[in-house]
Amino acid sequence: MKTVTTSTAPSAIGPYSQAMVVNGLVFTSGQIPLDPETGRLEGGDIAAQTHRVCRNLAAVLTAAGSSLTRVVKTTCFLADMADFAAFNEVYAQYFTEKPARSCVAVKDLPKGALVEVEAVAKIGE
Repeated sequence: MKTVTTSTAPSAIGPYSQAMVVNGLVFTSGQIPLDPETGRLEGGDIAAQTHRVCRNLAAVLTAAGSSLTRVVKTTCFLADMADFAAFNEVYAQYFTEKPARSCVAVKDLPKGALVEVEAVAKIGE
């Protein structure tokens, strides 16, 4: 088991790792739209926040030796299901391989974020 840490994605805001690698798979922690340099929430709407979340996920996956194209499953959390269509529009730009996915609305997300996404991906080819 290997812990993944990178400065190109936001640091964990609690007692957890950015990701863990186990048996050829990387399991990311949920990413919210935090700017990795400032630690502040970025983007005022669901589209801008989803772009930041996907860039953060890409950074963690790269640090683990994987990529967005190797993702096999995502779990997506929205603060408001009314944002589903706008979220999907941005999400589709990053997850071109169409991994398996769950998407649910939740009452609240950390720091008032509108979206959080976690992923499971293969390492290597």
